[in-house]
Amino acid sequence: MKSAARYTLVLLLGVFVGAGITFDMTVMAEREQSKATQSALPIDELRTFSEVYARIKSDYVEPVEDKKLLEEAIQGMLAGLDPHSSYLDAEGFKDVRVETEGQFGGLGIEVTMENGFVKVVSPIEDTPAAAAGLKPGDLIIRLDDKAVKGMQLTDAVRLMRGKPGTDIVLTVVREGSSKPLKFTVSRAVIKIQSVKQRLLEPGYGYVRITQFQSGTTKALTAAVKKLETDNKGPLKGLLLDLRNNPGGVLNAAVGVSDAFLEKGLIVYTEGRVADSKLRFSASPGDILNGAPMVVLVNTGSASASEIVAGALQDHKRAVIMGTKTFGKGSVQTIVPVSNGAALKLTTARYYTPDGRSIQAAGIVPDILTEDAKITRNDTTGRLREADLLRHLESPNSTESKPVEVPKPAEPASPASKTPSSPDEDYQLQEGLNLLKGIAIFQAKRN
Repeated sequence: MKSAARYTLVLLLGVFVGAGITFDMTVMAEREQSKATQSALPIDELRTFSEVYARIKSDYVEPVEDKKLLEEAIQGMLAGLDPHSSYLDAEGFKDVRVETEGQFGGLGIEVTMENGFVKVVSPIEDTPAAAAGLKPGDLIIRLDDKAVKGMQLTDAVRLMRGKPGTDIVLTVVREGSSKPLKFTVSRAVIKIQSVKQRLLEPGYGYVRITQFQSGTTKALTAAVKKLETDNKGPLKGLLLDLRNNPGGVLNAAVGVSDAFLEKGLIVYTEGRVADSKLRFSASPGDILNGAPMVVLVNTGSASASEIVAGALQDHKRAVIMGTKTFGKGSVQTIVPVSNGAALKLTTARYYTPDGRSIQAAGIVPDILTEDAKITRNDTTGRLREADLLRHLESPNSTESKPVEVPKPAEPASPASKTPSSPDEDYQLQEGLNLLKGIAIFQAKRN
């Protein structure tokens, strides 16, 4: 049995959580730069900085504290690098350490920064944000009566937090809507069940991973065992749903990939410094014993989800279906500083086993399938050859009957946001059809 425990380095994947903070491939590590890697100080530029600082202190219309000026200067330095580098004050740093366990307070929404606005990467399943109707790609322009433009992402995140049971109004710009939309969301303590499962049909299992947490690999193994118990035997195929999964703990992504792979590289990272170069490989053992897999992804699938999809795709272990993923493939290192705060600094990129960088490119599915709902055509009134007067009879004496397809099972929990049956979800239905086709082909070949 595989265990995620052997991966000793604690890394996190994801983007920001508007109800808490999760970070992409975040390394909880403190590094001292060697003298050999330190470049000469830019004396002229530092002199300019000190002149500006002194001018603000002496001439600005109101007195400004030194701490405020210096912290905001640091924030500006990091914010100018890329959307994922930032300065974490002591409170924000504490949030990072707490939230890896899968429980935090807020709205349950993964966000990043785009053009000065907060962009929704994905609402987390079974949270107030998902219940309110927020969607991936929404741009949040106001938090209650405060404009988001010009805010630091950490400040926006902090505004979205609050006492459970209190409300916040999010003003959102959504593609296809002619005017901004308003959502009233009640804050809550977010407890995430990262793995859910059910049988779609006899022999065909469905597992949804909503977020990658420290216990996700163990929960996945338990979910597959439960499916086999419910099925009264091994599965013919598994549909793994990573749609709208914004990421989480890297060790969980590696563990989930490893659960289905017998050997080979899972993911590696490359950066300028030695400790940003990491490699993770699979160990023997496949919890499905080679049964076919289909993995569903979409634009809300980010970071850890892309690692899993990329690894299974490169090893040809699963067919990836859906739409192109988010494209979050950079590595952030959390570097504690002396005042109890920390820097979140982009230090590397991660790559799939075949050497593909997902950064800003995403995972392109093997089969592109847009999100849609299935509608049934009423064919009861249509004529067939057998209905025509004086039609020729079939020379076959035995009348053939169509094979009945078993009705899909209902979900384990009616409160789940996952579709109650494949009929409600076009991508899920197409994934199931493909899975059945692969299983039939393999059975005939064997």
